[in-house]
Amino acid sequence: MRLFLTGATGFIGRRLCRRLESTPHTLRCLVRDLERGRTLLPGAELVQGDVTDPDSVRRGLAGCEGVVHLANVYSFWEKDPGVYRRVNVEGTRHVLEAALEAGVSRVVHVSSAVIFGRPAQVPFTEESAPGPERFSEYAQSKYEGDRLAWALRGQSLPLVVLYPCGVLGAGDPKGSGQYLADLVHRRMPAAVLPDAALTWVHVADVAEAIALAVDKPGIEGKGYIIGKEQLSLDQFNQLVRELSGTPLPRLTLPDAAVMPLAWLLTGLSRLTGRPPLWGMATDQVRTAREGFCAEGSKAERELGLAYTPIREAIAETIAELRAD
Repeated sequence: MRLFLTGATGFIGRRLCRRLESTPHTLRCLVRDLERGRTLLPGAELVQGDVTDPDSVRRGLAGCEGVVHLANVYSFWEKDPGVYRRVNVEGTRHVLEAALEAGVSRVVHVSSAVIFGRPAQVPFTEESAPGPERFSEYAQSKYEGDRLAWALRGQSLPLVVLYPCGVLGAGDPKGSGQYLADLVHRRMPAAVLPDAALTWVHVADVAEAIALAVDKPGIEGKGYIIGKEQLSLDQFNQLVRELSGTPLPRLTLPDAAVMPLAWLLTGLSRLTGRPPLWGMATDQVRTAREGFCAEGSKAERELGLAYTPIREAIAETIAELRAD
């Protein structure tokens, strides 16, 4: 099958391309920068374009039988917050509508577990009703993109949706990867929200889940949470200390002080145009504070996914940080 990939140069996308090299599939990747794409994706066919440009999406997708839509803006602070909607909602619309028009046989849309917010069911599953609120502009835009995808499923789009939890592994320049790097390099002045719990997944498992979803017959119209291990931030920090030998911050900021500090640092970012220090954007802090406890065993049962222990993802990231 010729697969059309968006987001192939990203954290998950690069792992996915390496995983698909061992399959009979041929890859055509939509990239904004051809030179960077050739460096990151040797061996893949590259097409210049952007998901915000529907004409380039249609040209890139022509002749492909399957689509993997990974492209998104994943961050908790942007100087221009309108980029979330342009990419995560309208970009998704362009890709999935083009896939529907082209009559492809399989579409794998990679959403996020954060679209569920905080459901009443704990841990939540794919069948759980999402909570009433999303805790970041990123999550809200991914939620709207998810609703759009399922609406197109109603028009016979051969859709499978994956909902990765907190993704960890070497090569992550954002979110969890930056937090881990700040711990290892002792840039964190204090620990925060030690009891907040999140569900984690190795980036290699996300790539594997996508590869399985591309090939598995009879799963059109299904969604899969990808993630298994639940760790509090304190447990996460202790694993980092154990595997890196780096002392943790001596201080722990009281929970009541965390959001006011995030408001202050996010306000300063609006003036400086730079992301908040220590990842303390209000959206990131709200996401961590609320946490998410998800159940990803359906992917084990139906896709045959075998989860990697999270300590391996943390160890891999630490090894990369040490090498750098």
